[in-house]
Amino acid sequence: MDRFIQMQVFQAVAEEQGFAAAARRLQMSPPAVTRAVAALEDHLGVKLLNRTTRHVRTTEAGQRYLEDVRRILAEVDAADEAAAGINAEPRGQLTVTAPVLFGRLFVMPAIVEFLQRYPAMEVNALFLDRVVNLVEEGMDMGVRVGELPDSNLRALRVGSVRMVLVASPAYLQQWDVPETPRDLHEHAIIASSAGNFAIGWRFHDHDGEHPVRLKPRLTVTTNDAAIAAAKEGFGITRVLSYQVASEVAGGHLQTLMTDFEPPPLPIHIVHREGRKSAAKTRAFIDLLAERLRRDKALN
Repeated sequence: MDRFIQMQVFQAVAEEQGFAAAARRLQMSPPAVTRAVAALEDHLGVKLLNRTTRHVRTTEAGQRYLEDVRRILAEVDAADEAAAGINAEPRGQLTVTAPVLFGRLFVMPAIVEFLQRYPAMEVNALFLDRVVNLVEEGMDMGVRVGELPDSNLRALRVGSVRMVLVASPAYLQQWDVPETPRDLHEHAIIASSAGNFAIGWRFHDHDGEHPVRLKPRLTVTTNDAAIAAAKEGFGITRVLSYQVASEVAGGHLQTLMTDFEPPPLPIHIVHREGRKSAAKTRAFIDLLAERLRRDKALN
């Protein structure tokens, strides 16, 4: 089998973490996928994958080879695009990641528009409330909310959001409106364990930062559930401003203690590609950035 095809098969198996899933992705038979990986390992004289009855994982050598394979295949795609012309229509597969609620509210509409605009494209979307390693998990690009750590990824800032306290008008009619972080000890607190902002509530004012230890009466695993409980009038929750923009605008929730909000958090589109990024990646980043920058909930 052609080495180029073997590389494509190995990449699919490593990213899908399974031979059957890779076969479906490549529209090949599972035995053909198995033979391609075995032939590649024989040629290289090294084991690329650890196989069990439940999982397929790259070995240390396999992970290094996977990174090289991704780079080589991306360069081949770029060469094809250059030969076809700079205005060639995007085609192929794009993998995108974002936080769950952000993905549903903002990224998914952009994906639908992108697919409608470019019929030769396919998109795999992974929406998770954790930081996804683009390189290790085979993502082309992602959306990050919050300050970015140092990395080799390229980043494009497209907006910012605030951490806000919210409660329903019905709840606030029953209980005194909290005016300082200390007042929250007298209220029913709804906490969400989703995302990177769930551990401890910190507030800011002219005197600096004020961490507050609170004992939630209700802890949920998604921000959607926390928002739903707050709308039902159970208590106060803390989420990102975009997550409750429509509820606040509609009067179903009310923001509290805005003078104690921490500094706004930036929103970035991050991607692995460099200056010569593939047309499909550039096209989607341009579309998504334009949509996010004009959305009032993110700016």
